[in-house]
Amino acid sequence: MPEIEAKPAAIRKLTEGEESARHSYWLATIATDAPLEFDPEQNLKQAPSADAYGLFLRLEFTKLIEKFGLMPEASAAAEETYTGSCVTVELMDETMVSGAVQEMLGRGAPVYVRTKNQLEVIVFEQDYDADARAYVLDRERYSGDYEKAVCAMFSADLSKIGHHVKDLQRSLLRCGCSTDGWMFDTALAAYLLDATAGSYDLDRLCVKYCGFQIGRASGGEEGEQLSLLDMGTAEIDRAKQYSDLAAEAAALACLHKTMEKQLRGQGMWELFETVELPLCRVLAEMELAGCRVDQGALVSFGEMLAQHTVQLEQSIYGLAGQEFNINSPKQLGEILFDKLGLPHGKKTKTGWSTNADVLEKLRYEAPIVGLVLEYRQYAKLKSTYADGLLKAMDSDGRVRTSFQMTVTATGRLSSTEPNLQNIPTRTDLGSEIRRMFIPADGCVLVDADYSQIELRLLAHIAGDETMRTAFTAGQDIHTATAAQVFHVPVEEVTPEMRRSAKAVNFGIVYGISAFSLSQDIGVSVAEAKRYMEAYFATFPGVRKYMDDVVEQAKAAGYVETVYHRRRDLPELKSSNFNMRSFGERVALNMPIQGTAADIMKLAMIAVWKRLKAEKTAARLVLQVHDELIVECPEEDASAVAALLEEEMERVVSLSVPLTAEAHWGRNWLEAKG
Repeated sequence: MPEIEAKPAAIRKLTEGEESARHSYWLATIATDAPLEFDPEQNLKQAPSADAYGLFLRLEFTKLIEKFGLMPEASAAAEETYTGSCVTVELMDETMVSGAVQEMLGRGAPVYVRTKNQLEVIVFEQDYDADARAYVLDRERYSGDYEKAVCAMFSADLSKIGHHVKDLQRSLLRCGCSTDGWMFDTALAAYLLDATAGSYDLDRLCVKYCGFQIGRASGGEEGEQLSLLDMGTAEIDRAKQYSDLAAEAAALACLHKTMEKQLRGQGMWELFETVELPLCRVLAEMELAGCRVDQGALVSFGEMLAQHTVQLEQSIYGLAGQEFNINSPKQLGEILFDKLGLPHGKKTKTGWSTNADVLEKLRYEAPIVGLVLEYRQYAKLKSTYADGLLKAMDSDGRVRTSFQMTVTATGRLSSTEPNLQNIPTRTDLGSEIRRMFIPADGCVLVDADYSQIELRLLAHIAGDETMRTAFTAGQDIHTATAAQVFHVPVEEVTPEMRRSAKAVNFGIVYGISAFSLSQDIGVSVAEAKRYMEAYFATFPGVRKYMDDVVEQAKAAGYVETVYHRRRDLPELKSSNFNMRSFGERVALNMPIQGTAADIMKLAMIAVWKRLKAEKTAARLVLQVHDELIVECPEEDASAVAALLEEEMERVVSLSVPLTAEAHWGRNWLEAKG
């Protein structure tokens, strides 16, 4: 080794590790003399092979499937391709409907249902050994009363299996048909088995759970199961569509058997059977009912927002000394940080970050920052809610959201098109949006929500006696926590102390760090750390729960709710620190938030059943996190409020009281009490 100037210890380490260092140097050096043969012609971009779709589907390369425009019928890569070629597809006319229903009932087997275009074409198929037959109802080809035929075919006595059953039930309700008899939903089952999959596409599920692809006649050669001779082009296309739906219906049989076995094996069958599947009907009715919106008030509100936005624009331009696109992060960053010289973070390829967190920290550095934040608030309210709700409003003045059952990893429902669960409530201006939601004439809205359900579940699951005692005694948990953490009598707890305790209560179980807590409550990191230490000293059961649940998750590879809703956590074994930390936070959060979601779903089903049993005109119209909204005749408001509180509180028995509180009013904001 050549002479170098270094401390003796460093020279000794280099000498002893010379071989390892040279080997590492060799590994890190790109070899430029590798004997590779390269033919440019063989490396030209080519169309994907027929095997690509099945391979990509099995490996969950969703983006690559989209990028290359791959279709299932263009592939033969799966271990098996199911085409339904043994199935006779029979197009129904009005003389055949009754007989078909009786034949299916006589076999006593479940019926697998696939539809297109909101019941415009429907295929019913049963899974039996010989002479398989699919019955088809086609609105264009049916000469009789189509909706009557649909209702007959969807007999309540038939055991039915489908994919995204809630959407099917909504269409059936719209036709006045029965929604009874549904026994399985392959999309919901797939969601329970893998809550973070992101997609529950039928083709993907068939490859994942059954090892075959669904072969479709419509994308390739003419199907063997249909005689296509002497047909026109339109008839051939229609016949192929029937064949495709039959193949999909037959594929549901395999998925049903495989998934039910796995749900039972993982202890989730009861959750599926008593929570997820019954909820489909409840949500279908809620989606049809929708929420009435005060169009005139919404228009006036939007005009006010627009006027104020223009005023804010001019004020911002005045402080900036020039006009610019306030909605452009790049231009805004140039104004704030380059021109005005405000403190900034790291510059990226696109410019300085101007997200909400960055601007909130700069709010008091210059008046322009506060105006920009206010401008964003007004612009968001205008575009998303004032304009968005008007666009989403149906001709009857009601807005109908879609409740998504297979989106969140915790089991919570989500609301889309429009999203009615994300209406801002922390500001007076945002809360005004709720004032726009009104009941039908002669009715009121009754709003009931759970009180601190997640903290009550924490007390129950963690088994912390101090926290349980506080809830059992009916104490305000944030005040009780503040008294313990700050070592003062309850009557001496200040609003500031309570606010800090509330941040600790809601943050700590989700793995909040001392740094994040310090940011939330405006104290030093050291002081936030002392708060956390005092919290754990006060609630040792919570500390033990947090340690235990993470260790159990690492050993099992998943966490679950009280009702055995499961979430896999491969992140806990990641070599990446940030991914492992994320997994630990999820392990802390999911059992509590997921159990709260399960309880809310059970409450929705219980309330729906009670309203039906009492034959009241009241109906559920909206669910937002821990909150249920019912529309009912004004004279029934008191009784419906009591009903809501009763059903929500007794849906589950915990070691601490589960409390709900209901109010009513002539709009959603007023009903919040």
